[in-house]
Amino acid sequence: MRKNKNIISVKNLTKEFKNLKAVDNISFNVERGEIFAFLGPNGAGKSTTIKMLTTILEPTKGEIQLNDIDALENKDLARKTFGIVFQDTSLDDDLTAFENMRFHAVLYKVPKKIQNERTKELLEFVELWERRKDYVKNFSGGMKRRLEIARGLLHHPKILFLDEPTLGLDPQTRKHTWDYIKNINKKENMTVFFTTHYMEEAGKIAQRIAIIDHGKIVASGTNKELQKKTKTKSLEEAFLFLTGNEIREEKIGAKERMRERHFRRNH
Repeated sequence: MRKNKNIISVKNLTKEFKNLKAVDNISFNVERGEIFAFLGPNGAGKSTTIKMLTTILEPTKGEIQLNDIDALENKDLARKTFGIVFQDTSLDDDLTAFENMRFHAVLYKVPKKIQNERTKELLEFVELWERRKDYVKNFSGGMKRRLEIARGLLHHPKILFLDEPTLGLDPQTRKHTWDYIKNINKKENMTVFFTTHYMEEAGKIAQRIAIIDHGKIVASGTNKELQKKTKTKSLEEAFLFLTGNEIREEKIGAKERMRERHFRRNH
């Protein structure tokens, strides 16, 4: 059976919280092997969308297909097709790097005969193999982020979701983090879906970009296409042209935060 060229297909996706329509009937596709950036001001619907794509949050309505799997009807199967790196660390600080990897392997039922081989391969890839026996609580922020990337790749996902993966990291660590991500994208033809507040990152790394504001996708395309469409000279100028200069605040609810924390503890 021939696979669809789009590994992520979203149709008429909507999420309502009481009087707030956080995501308003959005549709978009992401192709296999693509690096795709999802941008938006605080409260625009960006985080809510990612949480629906990763099955943390139930949509009010709409359709989500991940690797030809209906993610709303087959959540467990859909989860096996993607890895996640959260904005805030979800590692266990009281375990070693190797133990964190092993725990994740058990959760995702990675066959025992390949657990050690895959763990060694990935820890070497992110340059942490020599620190595999060290407790994570002694790691720097950059080391933790690299370990999370390795952990997210352990079960051979087809899609890697990254929520602000380099937030709070110094420029050198940010560069190295993206080098790892770009390399794994090429090596395994893995689709990367990420959010970032760094416009320069999105402009240089993403092959296509979608901008969401007030729950609606207001534009999508390559960096050059967005600049041409808005008659601006940079992605940041295009972003501000499309979303305005008003400072926004997050509108996430307590129940949503609790659901996200529960998901992190169990995945």
